[in-house]
Amino acid sequence: MIKAVILFVTGLILICLGGDRLVDAAVAIAKKLGIPQIVVGATIVSLGTTLPEILVSTTAAFDGSAAIAAGNAFGSIICNTALIAGLTQTIRPSGQVERASMWWRSAFFFLVLIGLNICGFVTGAFGRPVGVILLVLFVVYACITVMRAPMEGGSDEKEEKEEEEKISIPVQLVILVVCAVFLFVGAKLLVNNGILIAEAIGVPERVIAVTFIALGTSLPELMTSVMSLIKGYGNVGLGNVIGANLLNMLLVIGIPSAVAGIPLESSAVKVDMPLSCLVMAVLIVPILVRKKSSRLQGIALLAIYAVYCILSFA
Repeated sequence: MIKAVILFVTGLILICLGGDRLVDAAVAIAKKLGIPQIVVGATIVSLGTTLPEILVSTTAAFDGSAAIAAGNAFGSIICNTALIAGLTQTIRPSGQVERASMWWRSAFFFLVLIGLNICGFVTGAFGRPVGVILLVLFVVYACITVMRAPMEGGSDEKEEKEEEEKISIPVQLVILVVCAVFLFVGAKLLVNNGILIAEAIGVPERVIAVTFIALGTSLPELMTSVMSLIKGYGNVGLGNVIGANLLNMLLVIGIPSAVAGIPLESSAVKVDMPLSCLVMAVLIVPILVRKKSSRLQGIALLAIYAVYCILSFA
């Protein structure tokens, strides 16, 4: 048991280190090759913070642990929204949120989530066709993001010219490979030992997935939100949570579903998926109406997450 816990934590550390540096290396290579920063931000960075969830769910699907694959995806959405966004909004509510950049992502999110809820309730699984559809929707989402980026504002790339000249592509490629290995090994350690811990303490795999594994793979989003809050850019953290939640559905569910299909437990269909919709509604709807959030929203989200965790282990 102690060995499993140590390896589980080691897997989390490897995933966090690998994911963070992989994003930096990928962005550096993209800049050096002259790829527009708009495209880099809309694809590489957003993918990078979701890589831990993607690898863990895909690994779990191949290992036959479907409960972890589905639980990690929806558990991460609940964690990102109720815990991470709840915490940041309680400490410093977002003010003057630009609705133009949020409404279409929110609409996209709810349409996909409602579709998955209906599919899960009717069929009890996410088969290969569902996975393919989700991957196609990811391409659509990425294209819309890139096309709308100039309207939503971007950063000045001229300030980064000197930094780009110092980038060595061979060095960044080595870092990229090493980080990819870290992510792969970390995901295997996380899944395998998460299963062992679940068996040792007598709780279902899904419970481990929606709590410890979901929280662990959400650490990149947590760090992004905390750093944004410290620097006074709370809206950046809010946007990161919404974007990460979308990718959790489109890729974290889409890839393993397209590869092997994901059978769903009844608790995932009856609890995790509806709760994902609820917490996002609590976070997003008031902001779209009032153009700002309130501390009450953050407190409500934290309370929901606390109750969810308690009931999961009950």
